[in-house]
Amino acid sequence: MRVGIVNDLRIACEVLARTVRSLPGFTVAWTAHDGREAIQMCAENLPDIVLMDLIMPNMDGAQATREIMKATPCVVLVVTSSVTAHRDLVFAAMGYGALDAVTTPVMGKDGELAGDDALKQKLKMVSRLVMVPKPVKVSPLAKFRPHALAHTPGHTPILAIGTSTGGPQALGEVLSALPAEFPAAVLIVQHIDAHFAPGFAEWLQQHCVLPIRLAHGGEEAAAGTVWLAGREKHMYLDDAGRIVLSEEPANLHFRPSIDVLFTSLAECTRQQRVGVLLTGMGSDGAEGLLTLRKSGAHTIAQDALSSVVYGMPKMAAERSAATEILPLQAIGPRVVKLFAHTLSGESRYRMKGRFAEGLSKG
Repeated sequence: MRVGIVNDLRIACEVLARTVRSLPGFTVAWTAHDGREAIQMCAENLPDIVLMDLIMPNMDGAQATREIMKATPCVVLVVTSSVTAHRDLVFAAMGYGALDAVTTPVMGKDGELAGDDALKQKLKMVSRLVMVPKPVKVSPLAKFRPHALAHTPGHTPILAIGTSTGGPQALGEVLSALPAEFPAAVLIVQHIDAHFAPGFAEWLQQHCVLPIRLAHGGEEAAAGTVWLAGREKHMYLDDAGRIVLSEEPANLHFRPSIDVLFTSLAECTRQQRVGVLLTGMGSDGAEGLLTLRKSGAHTIAQDALSSVVYGMPKMAAERSAATEILPLQAIGPRVVKLFAHTLSGESRYRMKGRFAEGLSKG
């Protein structure tokens, strides 16, 4: 795998280069010291992966990611020294197409690297996504049989959303359409480093009137609350309607996996379920969305034109896993309409008005 490094600090470039070269099969393609130089280098010598810093002269990493994904799309991993200080830029870059974010390793006084394990894991994970996968005879989900939500008191409706590359802005768009009286529990899997999850939940809250919570396991999936998978564990529901976090199945590229969430909900046939698969690289979620549709749930995939990366929703479309394929702007209003029948008359009237407003804006 050929890796481009973008950072204005020489010592950081050295640390990143050492980390990359320590992995078998990985090489440094080039080094750039600001966003504009990175855009030019990608145009002249496109690497497999770009390690993108955020705070740089001339052009920051978020804007550079945006331009690279427009002109010469490739995998971009954000590397940053401070999640708190750079939170908005992190999620802006991920909204423009960065796949994930990770903390920059540091070099100690003895010359040894510290904090490089997380970056190595991300690079290995990305390499599996970039390389053409070998055909598999048995699905990695074949043995996954969760104790799903078969007897939940009240049969709470469920909205499940999965996304990856470009997901933050896409999620913000969908969640902004949900009203305060939304009658379903919302479960979200966004491929993101667990270290960034608390800040991501806070950032998403700016776009949503519903409370957004990080799932820790054991919480009841109550209507009107958004639950975000915030740990490197799969998220699904048990037979009491409570959120479960688990490391199993362990043989999937992503943890948490969208496929696991969708597949678990396929057994929840006593309540309304809607599955939504948004922009992202790879195929996570496509198989689970198909299983969900076959169980009688309504499923939606984002269309090609509005996707930052048309990977996961494309795989879903090719498998006929989506009941509908919609542009991003129409997904939120459509979800609202699908759940509107479960509300009281007054709330339904308000939601109908918002649905019509959303369509006119789209």
